[in-house]
Amino acid sequence: MALTRALIDARPLRFSSQFRRLWLGRALSSFGSQMTAVAVMFQVWQLTHSALWTGAIGIAQAVPIIGFGLFAGAVVDHGDRRRIYLLATMGQAVCSVLLAVQALWGRLPVSGILAIVAVQELFSTGVGPAARAFVPRLLPASQVGAGMALNRIAFQAALLVGPVLGGLTIGWLGVQGCYFVDAVTFGFSFLGAYGLPAMHTDGAPSRPGLHGTLEGLSFLVRNRLVRGALLTDLVATVLSFPISLFPLINAQRFHNDPRTLGLFLTAIAVGGVLASILSGAFTRAARPGAFMLAGAATWGLALALFALAPNPWVGLLLLTVAGAADTVSVVSRSTIVQLHTPDSLRGRVGAAEQIVGTAGPGLGNMRAGLVAHASSGILALVSGGLLCLIGVAAVSVAIPDLRSPQTPTSGATF
Repeated sequence: MALTRALIDARPLRFSSQFRRLWLGRALSSFGSQMTAVAVMFQVWQLTHSALWTGAIGIAQAVPIIGFGLFAGAVVDHGDRRRIYLLATMGQAVCSVLLAVQALWGRLPVSGILAIVAVQELFSTGVGPAARAFVPRLLPASQVGAGMALNRIAFQAALLVGPVLGGLTIGWLGVQGCYFVDAVTFGFSFLGAYGLPAMHTDGAPSRPGLHGTLEGLSFLVRNRLVRGALLTDLVATVLSFPISLFPLINAQRFHNDPRTLGLFLTAIAVGGVLASILSGAFTRAARPGAFMLAGAATWGLALALFALAPNPWVGLLLLTVAGAADTVSVVSRSTIVQLHTPDSLRGRVGAAEQIVGTAGPGLGNMRAGLVAHASSGILALVSGGLLCLIGVAAVSVAIPDLRSPQTPTSGATF
């Protein structure tokens, strides 16, 4: 019985056929998106052989989300979220078709490819907040955490398998094959949401433009639990995000073996999948804030110890622990945010989550690189992990309500 309760809670898939179709469509779309990520990087590298240009892909993806995310969240809260989701998904699919056409045509400059990528990410600023707002409308409050865990395992599975499928598809059909597959999977995402009813906000709709955006920011400042959840994520990512340090750590500690380097990200993804499989242990709990804080602290500690690992196997085990802790923290954070945000604000708060999830890792990679440049990769990773522990402790002390039981306050409305 204890093991059964620890396994991922699949009740949302049985409870709501609408959630089940939405989840399946988005899960399939995630695989296509990961394939396109590999294809874009491969194509840009083949055209330029420049790490500067491959690095610019990240800028093309981040700028639209950071620059327009909150405004898009206000738009989501102002209108029919289902309609906005469907239109934005269609926009993403069209961008994938354009990427496939340019790959076949072969005359678009790299800047043009990155422009299409940026427009596709601009559409994602509507898809992400709308999709987050669907979950508490389709499920009872007691199943919201389980729904978030199901979304997380779909994302982790795509992260684990999607790049492999992308590489195989490029070898067989070229980069255009990945782009066409991505366009088709966006179709599944569209169909998954097509059967949903209209989803206007329960309360007064957001005021358009700047006023609506400022209302969302005001809520984030006022609500201690939501603010604490987003701060915890920023602490974990800005202070201890490790990805940019992996090549340096691999060279300094593990003889620059490319096979080891390739396993680093895989180990984090494996940890995330394992935590998702056993997510019933924390999604059924009444203290998601405590699990969030513990997960973020474990993430920082595991990464600090990884920098000191005596051999690659211990290092990979610690990265697996870090990946599992990250999933516990992310799922618990999303649960807190959804259960403590009024429906009329979920688009804007979901946009803030999306911005934090994009900006935090980027700033974390920058911090790690600067510290490593001034000292060493090991010191950058160890100091980041310790700073993460201190930051999580500070959030816990400043917002003690995060450690208390959370009473669900929202749920399915139709």
